[in-house]
Amino acid sequence: MGFNVERIRKDFPILEREVNGKPLIYLDNAATSQTPQQVIDVIVDYYTSYNANIHRGVHALSQEATDAYEHARQTIQKHFNAQHPYEIIFTSGTTHSINMVANGFSSLLNKGDEIIVSAMEHHSNIVPWQMLCEKTGATLKVIPMSLEGELILSEYDALLNENTKLVFVNHISNALGTINPIEYLIEKAHSVGAAVLIDGAQACPHIKPDVQALDVDFYVCSAHKICGPTGIGMLYGKEEWLNKLPPYQGGGEMIAEVSFDKTTYADLPHKFEAGTPNVCGGIAFGAALDYMNTIGFDAIATYENELLNYATEELLKIDGLKIYGTSYNKTSVISFNVGNIHPYDLGTLLDKMGIAVRTGHHCAQPIMDFYQIPGTVRASFMFYNTKEEIDLFISALKKSIMMLS
Repeated sequence: MGFNVERIRKDFPILEREVNGKPLIYLDNAATSQTPQQVIDVIVDYYTSYNANIHRGVHALSQEATDAYEHARQTIQKHFNAQHPYEIIFTSGTTHSINMVANGFSSLLNKGDEIIVSAMEHHSNIVPWQMLCEKTGATLKVIPMSLEGELILSEYDALLNENTKLVFVNHISNALGTINPIEYLIEKAHSVGAAVLIDGAQACPHIKPDVQALDVDFYVCSAHKICGPTGIGMLYGKEEWLNKLPPYQGGGEMIAEVSFDKTTYADLPHKFEAGTPNVCGGIAFGAALDYMNTIGFDAIATYENELLNYATEELLKIDGLKIYGTSYNKTSVISFNVGNIHPYDLGTLLDKMGIAVRTGHHCAQPIMDFYQIPGTVRASFMFYNTKEEIDLFISALKKSIMMLS
């Protein structure tokens, strides 16, 4: 059928609403994407047809829910090309996934060991590693970045040594849109025997990662950025690494045998999935990936690049506007400021005109400190946005600038 944005937009009921008397123009997709009716229907169907706890029930509803939940796991496995379904661990989201790995490595690291992160990480990709270093005596090192918002790979090469145990880098920067060269980063880390965790939260809406081709040890993401619900995400881990790491939480489901003398743990993936999971969320996560694969990630990337290039071109026509993150290799995120106008003030006025953007430091304060700014206005696009919406955004932005100047 080809890519038809008007047909796609009809799948998203929220795009029909108004905000402050104006048609909603939603450009905050890097924070949370919108959810199509096809996924909403799956959520409603779960709660109206087969809502039950999973894995332990012999009754029909429990078995139906279990089948749907495990089918979703297989959908996610196939999407990311994991070797086994049990290498997919359901979590509450990217932050939870990262903390699970950080907690696991607390028993594997020692004083003198080193962890490498990049200068463009989200706070959830910095704080857990700082906490891990405090617990273990390991040292945190940082890959610096250039003014264009690109990692300086020669500096990364210099940081790597036999003490490097873990490298952590985001696939795409949430604040700058930079697509990092993770194939290179992974290969170099493995050359010194280090494991690699890639934060795919910002990448997965735009790119279809192949974890086996990447040879990555851990890959994490959240469903709410991929047209799915909030409160559900994924930790992919190579089987050998997941077997090395201890459980993150104790409770039901993650055990094999329990007595007051000793407890033995369940096999993967249940070892890391204590308690009643977000059953509906997991099922809807699978449905969201099915929806996006129906459109096709190649078509999505092509269209979103058109939006990115068009919006960049139009924004740069505005006097005094500066874009942060100018890497040639980037996705549909634009962070900018205009003169000395505070980004919060611009965001507030844009909202009054029905335009939803994100303002602030985007949980990436080290990036803002690097550029010596308090924050930015961030407009982020998805495949359901249009050039007409960008025109309205530009017009509203110009009006806001005039009002604040």
